[in-house]
Amino acid sequence: MSFAEQLPVWAYPLLLAAGFSAGLVDSIAGGGGIISLPVLLNFGLPPQLALGTNKFQSSFGSVSASWQYVRRGLVDLRSCRAGILLTLAGALLGAWAVQRVESHVLERVIPVLLAAIVVYLVFQPQLGLADRPARLGAASFSAIFGLGLGFYDGFFGPGTGSFWAIAFVLLRGHDLPRATAHTKVMNAASNLASLALFAPAGLVHLGAGLVMAAGQVLGARLGAGLVVRRGARFVRPAFLLMAALTIVRLLWINLARPH
Repeated sequence: MSFAEQLPVWAYPLLLAAGFSAGLVDSIAGGGGIISLPVLLNFGLPPQLALGTNKFQSSFGSVSASWQYVRRGLVDLRSCRAGILLTLAGALLGAWAVQRVESHVLERVIPVLLAAIVVYLVFQPQLGLADRPARLGAASFSAIFGLGLGFYDGFFGPGTGSFWAIAFVLLRGHDLPRATAHTKVMNAASNLASLALFAPAGLVHLGAGLVMAAGQVLGARLGAGLVVRRGARFVRPAFLLMAALTIVRLLWINLARPH
């Protein structure tokens, strides 16, 4: 970890606010990286340092939100053990692979997949409002999505929360609050796995990361409470909004990059 990139003193209150906003949004609907990563880049951190710092601070938010959901009864950690371990393994493979493989193709494919999720949910207004029978067993689900989405999160990342949530809704029969809660547990696993590779390489700005982490914890705690109290009808529009914003961000990156 490093303080190599010097930031002005006035940057830290803004980083705290960005961490809080990202933690709040991420605990409700995913997509907090849309807020936190551009802030770090705009303060002049090199891309790899910004990515590592973003993983560091978001790990605090995802762990905090997961703990809140466990305490409030939306997640049974014992039933998630296989999924957590497989997600850790997948994320480590993804973080290793991203250093060796171009990820530009994903920036073109993922907006299409996210758009399909948004359209599907818009035309299925009752989906995710109540629990339904599972279509896929827990072991098969953990193997397929733990390794697959864990790898994707370590390799690329944007939209991971949306993919996890829709998978829990469609295949495990969860309503959106339970799907969101389980998504945060899996996000925490993949964030920590990726961080295990970034931190030893000195790709975390400790000052910015710690300040944003404090904001993340506060935002995640508030967001998890809102999900528990307000339920699926609160989560659904937030989920759709963040998926749509992720699509816009990825399309913007594609258009802005020289071809």
